[in-house]
Amino acid sequence: MHLKAFEFEIEQGVACIRINQPEIGNPINTAFCQEFNELSIECGENPDIRCVFIEAAGKNFGLGGDLKEFAAGLDQLPRKFKRMTADLHMAVARFARNDAPVVIATQGLVVGGAVALAAAGDFVYGSPESKYYAAFAGIAVCGDTGISHFLPRRVGSRRATEFLLLNQTWSAERAAEVGLINGVVEKEQLRDHCYSLAVTLANGPTTVYGQMRRALLTSYDQPLETQLEMEALGMVACAHSDNTRAAIEKLLQR
Repeated sequence: MHLKAFEFEIEQGVACIRINQPEIGNPINTAFCQEFNELSIECGENPDIRCVFIEAAGKNFGLGGDLKEFAAGLDQLPRKFKRMTADLHMAVARFARNDAPVVIATQGLVVGGAVALAAAGDFVYGSPESKYYAAFAGIAVCGDTGISHFLPRRVGSRRATEFLLLNQTWSAERAAEVGLINGVVEKEQLRDHCYSLAVTLANGPTTVYGQMRRALLTSYDQPLETQLEMEALGMVACAHSDNTRAAIEKLLQR
């Protein structure tokens, strides 16, 4: 797979995705959107992938939308946004609904759509120097990349509204306090910490994780009875799994 905006490799069952345009701040641009969608397909279809680990090259995780690319054709910006979000949003949805959990290491500035990506991750850590900047209101756009879906689920609707409408910046400590990220790890240990977690998850019951992730994704939207039935169907799917049967037998042998 030839990539411009990313590096990609598979190690120990982990899809290692590195955002790789550090010289321009790892922006969300056309190449990013197209390639992120392709990576979401690979991570959903490749049976060797049991967890996804996302990191970024350089000092910043991501500076959000590529303003230089946007400014190069403002008259065509509506069309550009439709094309970009067609790829980007499909990728976000697929990563969210794939079986493989997503672990993200965020460093430096995490801006706009990059904050949305962090909110969408299952496990997210930052370094003490990390800062999370809303940014959307600053360029007079409402936000994309799933920010309106994932951010309120992580931090609550009140905090999400304050963050977005007041164009706030949160420190890593604040981001951990409100639930945007899981915790703060020293910069030197951040990558190893997140990758180790990804390997641990890759050695777990991937299809079961998928059932859990999809049930959690709809928990705010469905009536109780619908969610209960989804849980029941998920349990039935697990009961057909060799992983579940082996796990039960292993516990009984202790």
